[in-house]
Amino acid sequence: MLDRRSFLATAASAATLAAQTPRDWSGKNPTRYPDPDVISLDKRFDKYKIGNTPIQRLYTGCMWAEGPAWNGVGRYLLWSDIPNNVQMRWLEENGNVSTFRNPAGYSNGNTFDWEGRQIACEHGNRRVVRYEYNGTITVLADKFEGKRLNAPNDAIVHPDGSVWFTDPGYGALMNYEGFKATLEIKEAVYRIDPKTKAMTKLTEEIYKPNGLCFSPDYKKLYVADTGATHYPDAPKVIKVWDIEGAGLRNGRRFCSMELAGKGAGLADGIRCDKDGNIWSSAGWVGAGYDGVHIFAPDGQRIGQILLPEICSNVCFAGTKRNRLFMTGSQSLYAVYTEAIGAHIS
Repeated sequence: MLDRRSFLATAASAATLAAQTPRDWSGKNPTRYPDPDVISLDKRFDKYKIGNTPIQRLYTGCMWAEGPAWNGVGRYLLWSDIPNNVQMRWLEENGNVSTFRNPAGYSNGNTFDWEGRQIACEHGNRRVVRYEYNGTITVLADKFEGKRLNAPNDAIVHPDGSVWFTDPGYGALMNYEGFKATLEIKEAVYRIDPKTKAMTKLTEEIYKPNGLCFSPDYKKLYVADTGATHYPDAPKVIKVWDIEGAGLRNGRRFCSMELAGKGAGLADGIRCDKDGNIWSSAGWVGAGYDGVHIFAPDGQRIGQILLPEICSNVCFAGTKRNRLFMTGSQSLYAVYTEAIGAHIS
């Protein structure tokens, strides 16, 4: 019979061996629990880990997957495969994956409003749209001050019905994810008024605003800056602002994507849980960095979920909103957590 010290040493050796064993993403050769790729960097993350659940690859075959969003009534996850100009759907009831919309305007970010209608950021058409129940499309935004939007990227919905979105322009920089064209306006973050449909520029004090999310109480707005892809001096950070009415104030750095020994990759899609932690997709550095980085409300990195691909976006979904879905380059992944998503999508 092993004493406690020997038992812990044996368990540590087994965990090390599991971490070194090539992972079979087909699920035919299961990963040993606890999943070695769900990592605590701070004891504050421990309560969000589940010891007997795995990271699963639910689908692969995309060219560049983005924009996961959960439909609570249909119990399906929707996401975009931008280069293939389609939206895909994963059904919770049986795991079936099928093409949901084709063509899809080279859409990137997706979400659902408080009435259950899908909202999408279309790279190809350089606009934000809402798909109505009868199958028609309502254009929510395509111009600002008479000039075409660059290529809207990600969108979220406030309880007052307003739609907030980022416009970094990636879909117009090449033909792979849209149509190559000249950017007509500065990259910025916008708000669409729910009654007048008027657009307000919230901020342009960020190089390339990408993923965005609200705090649980809707008093803060977080935005990921991916400007380092085209601006050498751009910081690799997530910024935060205080929300004041229909505007922003007090913009500041929330966290750096610098990870000791790994360098600094980029945050892309971000979501908040009910405790105020920010779950950020991350990548562009390599092994030991790609996946999801979790930051406490004070901006300290407390955990990681490692993936074999660059992670583009994340979404808390499922009936209990306790399952984190991750779009990673060519694939869709998911893992159950003890964290609960703060918002509907």
